[in-house]
Amino acid sequence: MDFDMLGLAPRLVTILKEQGITDPTPIQKQAIPHAMQGRDVMGLAQTGTGKTAAFGLPMIDALMKAGSKPAPKTVRGLILAPTRELAKQIADNLTAYTKGSHLKVALVVGGAGIVGQTKRLQNGVDLLVATPGRLIDLLDRRAVRLDETVYLVLDEADQMLDMGFIHALRQIAPLLAADRQTMMFSATMPKLMSELADTYLNNPIRVQVNPPGQAVKKIDQSVHYVAQAAKFDLLVELLDDHRDELAIVFGRTKHGCEKIYKQLEKKGFAAASIHGNKSQGQRDRALEAFKQGKVRVLVATDVAARGLDIPDVAFVYNYDLPNVAENYVHRIGRTARAGADGRAVALVAPDEMIELQDIEKAMKDTIPTATGTRWEVQPGQKKRPNGGGGNRGRGGPRGGGGGKPKANNKPGHTNAKPGGGQRRRRSGGGRSSAA
Repeated sequence: MDFDMLGLAPRLVTILKEQGITDPTPIQKQAIPHAMQGRDVMGLAQTGTGKTAAFGLPMIDALMKAGSKPAPKTVRGLILAPTRELAKQIADNLTAYTKGSHLKVALVVGGAGIVGQTKRLQNGVDLLVATPGRLIDLLDRRAVRLDETVYLVLDEADQMLDMGFIHALRQIAPLLAADRQTMMFSATMPKLMSELADTYLNNPIRVQVNPPGQAVKKIDQSVHYVAQAAKFDLLVELLDDHRDELAIVFGRTKHGCEKIYKQLEKKGFAAASIHGNKSQGQRDRALEAFKQGKVRVLVATDVAARGLDIPDVAFVYNYDLPNVAENYVHRIGRTARAGADGRAVALVAPDEMIELQDIEKAMKDTIPTATGTRWEVQPGQKKRPNGGGGNRGRGGPRGGGGGKPKANNKPGHTNAKPGGGQRRRRSGGGRSSAA
């Protein structure tokens, strides 16, 4: 099956072919036909399986066929993403898919100048990719309207829940067009996800490529059981074996990642770091250098766990295991992209065994041992506290990708389960009415 057989407009198929995109991935084969019929879609697929095209191409197809232009300050299709890096990756892909067409794609995220973003929205855009906090900032300034937004996509919806964006969703959803189509994509399916789907999707078709929480099969995983004090020397030894290949090293905290990066530079590695203490410009420059191969080792917190589509990443190192088991799957998904092979190496200290057990339980598999002997969990041992390695300190969701917000005691707000709004009803046209 090719994209022609999915029913996409010939012009769009031609654009894809010019970019070397000819064969749809499994998630695209399953999701695109339903999305083109106007159905709400709940998509479950591992990172790196082509979810952006799965939700992006049906919207682009419909907007191309419509032929009309957006009114000033309006948005026709809105894609919400939890982090700046993921939002930028989506916007880049959508821009490529719309090349040569009349469609306008815009990106608005925290950490960038809001004045320039306001100007880009003045004449209206067809597709807007946004982090929730920055979008609310622009709504507060009346720089954008969502009453003509007939497509809504929630990408990496599980991370939105984890990062506390449910409050932002409750503010945004009622502002959208009453008659709309909603798609939600995620790599994992925590319990609250089904409740989120019940709130924002109407009779959705569920498409699933692989069991949620499982890693791509082409990733060769291994664990080194090593004392915390010996981790850095082991990392250097392992990186030395492939200095010419791209590797991402994930740490737990911003301070820890910066320290690892500086130590690697002293050891002669071409390295860079990205984390919540870096400006957006610094993060963008580091990523661009990494993509071009000028930097071979990228040290990062979980801000890089999703949204980085760099085909040449051969190795992912978990210097510190993540506090949330699902984030391990997202981290290692930075390798083995687009059908390539990849290796994921975890350096596990004794106090990380609870995290390792949670990861193996989520994946329903035991990660093979490379060196060392598996540590025993000690009586009373608990998880390490969350490292806060993302965008914490930027005001939670308003930072365009922050941590969970503090409790809000204002009327109508809660830090509990999603919901809190009226169930949408179908109002004709194959799309859903507002929350």
